Amino acid sequence: MSEGDLDLLRRMFAAAVDAAAPSRCVPPHLPPPPKGRTVVIGAGKAAAAMAEAVEAHWPDEAPMSGLVVTRYGHGSKKPLGRIEVVEASHPVPDAAGQAAAARILAMVRGLTADDLVLVLMSGGASSLLALPAPGISLADKQAVNRALLKSGANIQAMNCVRKHLSAIKGGRLAAAAAPAAIVTLMISDVPGDDPSVIGSGPTVPDATTAEDARAILRRAGIAVPEPVAAWLARPEAETPKPGDPAFARAREIMIATPFASLEAAAAVARAAGVTPLILGDAIEGEAREVAAVMAGMARSCAAHGAPLAPPCVLVSGGETTVTVRGGGRGGRNLEFLAGLAVALGGAPGIHAIAGDTDGIDGTEDNAGAVLAPDTLARARAIGLDPASCLADNDGYGLFAPLGDLVVTGPTRTNVNDFRAILIR
Repeated sequence: MSEGDLDLLRRMFAAAVDAAAPSRCVPPHLPPPPKGRTVVIGAGKAAAAMAEAVEAHWPDEAPMSGLVVTRYGHGSKKPLGRIEVVEASHPVPDAAGQAAAARILAMVRGLTADDLVLVLMSGGASSLLALPAPGISLADKQAVNRALLKSGANIQAMNCVRKHLSAIKGGRLAAAAAPAAIVTLMISDVPGDDPSVIGSGPTVPDATTAEDARAILRRAGIAVPEPVAAWLARPEAETPKPGDPAFARAREIMIATPFASLEAAAAVARAAGVTPLILGDAIEGEAREVAAVMAGMARSCAAHGAPLAPPCVLVSGGETTVTVRGGGRGGRNLEFLAGLAVALGGAPGIHAIAGDTDGIDGTEDNAGAVLAPDTLARARAIGLDPASCLADNDGYGLFAPLGDLVVTGPTRTNVNDFRAILIR
């Protein structure tokens, strides 16, 4: 293991996170105060930090109030002056998120054309802003959410279903806020940076349909509660579509993206004399299968100098998925690293890092982990079988005993996953 190489990878990860810090990204994009009131609303893992940045840079004399909801543990260290911050559950919604969503929807009703709704949207909003459609209970939504999370469905598919089971997502919030002007500041956590997918697009037109949602559930083999099936069969399940007048005064601004964070990390590598190659910011697929492909690329660099000659680093982002079949612990980044470790088989000169830029991989206490050429040997020396850990979806059980977890705590931003494979 090279501590210098692991330090470089950790610094690259830190640079990727810092590039998406709301204190850096929010202020340049704030709109001017309106003639009337400003209502600030938002949801996501970055919501509290985004609200702090708004308060710090909004004119004292301009009327403003608001409410944002973030994940437990991702809130402000002290109460803000004009924007309330509440915390709720992620990735499965809870009653706190439902109550916050109902309050947010009520806050934007009855506004005038002189008013402004400033929306702060970031990753995690889909479960944090949980307001079930009529006839659907919170328990129904929780059941569907859990099933989708275990199914291996990608974020686009999951959020298509979420939109059509919601009273606030898929553009319905914009419909409630009209005729006020709506400006949505977005920190993207989705492959492709599609505004309608980020947080399930509460203020964005939705081109997907209720039939799309039904088809996703059928393909995943998910048996939904009867009220969910009944709602999806009703015309009211359709979301506001592109061209709807509700969006006439709505606009979205992408203030931080996964690719910008990958570029920041690449700059750290260049400064250290290591050539970076950004493979893409929208890589999807089963985490262990993506790992196998990237292991092959790393081996090719080491053996043939292609696609890059060492020293080099392969950098990528996106959101892989995990089809849960075992009973282990760990999120998709640890699943990726476990798969990478097995695929590399202890190949010399190759180190890696993978982590969620929000600081929490899945539901554990770590952002991700690091991998070194001696990872497999050290694991076996303490009685762990890496292949068995991978089969049991137990990346945490593999990397935690080795002391190789990357623990940052909540970063209060989120531009998806970060992966870097360093080849010497």
